[in-house]
Amino acid sequence: MSPVVEEIRLSLPHIELAAYIFGPQDGLPVIALHGWLDNANSFARLAPKLSGLRIVAVDFAGHGHSDHRPRGAGYALADYAFDVLCVAEQLGWKQFALLGHSLGAIVSVIIAGSFPERVTRLALIDGIVLRSGPDIDAAENMGKALEAQLAHGHKRKSVHPTLDRAIEARMMGMVAVSREAAELLAQRGLMPVPGGYSWRSDSRLTLPSPLRLTDAQAMSFVRRVTCPTTLVVAEEGMLASHPELLDRLPFTLERLAGGHHLHLNDEAGATLVADCFNRFFVTP
Repeated sequence: MSPVVEEIRLSLPHIELAAYIFGPQDGLPVIALHGWLDNANSFARLAPKLSGLRIVAVDFAGHGHSDHRPRGAGYALADYAFDVLCVAEQLGWKQFALLGHSLGAIVSVIIAGSFPERVTRLALIDGIVLRSGPDIDAAENMGKALEAQLAHGHKRKSVHPTLDRAIEARMMGMVAVSREAAELLAQRGLMPVPGGYSWRSDSRLTLPSPLRLTDAQAMSFVRRVTCPTTLVVAEEGMLASHPELLDRLPFTLERLAGGHHLHLNDEAGATLVADCFNRFFVTP
């Protein structure tokens, strides 16, 4: 695996984020966005295999080495999108491509749909803007989310007695990953605490969302994307079981063997995704 070129901190007007930079300075500007409860090391296998790109892989707020949002603030999709736009402004990138996995893919589509003139290409891995469910459930879902926020102050983060136990916990998370993937995420995601190790991620990230996009709202972002877009669908991932959604997307779909974290779980998966995206980024 090629070494990371540089690690930086981005002091935005409202928060400080951490990021890795891969690739040559004169490469095509790309902002890479990881998945929920992951961090910038999600691209540690993939980014070095991509050619001609200047990749800034950001730790989302509340993840990795980035700051957590202040008390009373949340982690809505619009907040993530605003952070990314502020990163682009600080980098001086008026136009840029987006490389997103899972949550990062969702945020990428939201940005590309909201600002189609700014995004040059979308490279998505097993993620797309998700639909909520029946509109009639909105009030009930809001109540449950607010109740969870009220109760959150009484909860404490899990402490794992050993590094190995913390890594095993990540392997068996809501979306399972390989041991090698968990170890890479642990490099940026774990911190020593009294009694062992804890994950750095903000525990508020596990709270339910008070508001979700309706199907019509989600598809409105998709329809406003004007740049070339390729979506990698993992055959054992989260999207493969939703053919009705995939059939509606005006994007190029690449179906590859592997699970939701196919770009990180092993070198073979990272190579498959890299081959796909290297072709994509050089296509006129």
